[in-house]
Amino acid sequence: MRLLLIRHGQTPANVLGLLDTAHPGPGLTALGERQANAVADALRALTIDGVFASTLVRTQLTALPFAPATVIDGLHEIEAGDLEGRSDRASARTYLETAFAWGSGNLDVTMPGATDGHAFFERFDRGISMAASVGTAVVFSHGAAIRVWTAARARNVPPIFAGTHYLENTGVVELDGSPEYGWELKSWAGAPVGGPSLADESAGDPIGDALDRA
Repeated sequence: MRLLLIRHGQTPANVLGLLDTAHPGPGLTALGERQANAVADALRALTIDGVFASTLVRTQLTALPFAPATVIDGLHEIEAGDLEGRSDRASARTYLETAFAWGSGNLDVTMPGATDGHAFFERFDRGISMAASVGTAVVFSHGAAIRVWTAARARNVPPIFAGTHYLENTGVVELDGSPEYGWELKSWAGAPVGGPSLADESAGDPIGDALDRA
């Protein structure tokens, strides 16, 4: 099975550097809409068996120029809990360090005011299993969730990989495998689909950043 995990397009919260994980979440900026159209153009050259998105609005809007997505519960972003709505550097670092601890196997660590790694993997694994049942699946999800899940589930990369590799809006992570036999990371394209013209270097977004730059 082939699995393409695509981070959603840019949102107003990404521009402002806010930890914004609550439902239903914001829509896309004008740049985010252009990013979504670039994703659609790229996907039309591929054979895709299913398109899926999280329960947050921004993933569904990113998928829409290509195809309406089937919404799956469990594929949403890692909840920020008490850090929700914050934009300071310390909060962003706490969020990322907690999430990447889960990717390294320390599932008992709890996000302040939210859940632990056990709860995250239970629901995200369930969502991926539903999407992967179709064959080649495109899943529109979220920066931290994609990075942490890939770090823990890809057999051919160390857990620290996700923390040291950025994933900007509409970055794409490609894996082969299955929920039953495990996954292998085939490619990690951290920049937006469509190239540098669709990147926003001025945005304060911490979620897609490497940990040492957060």
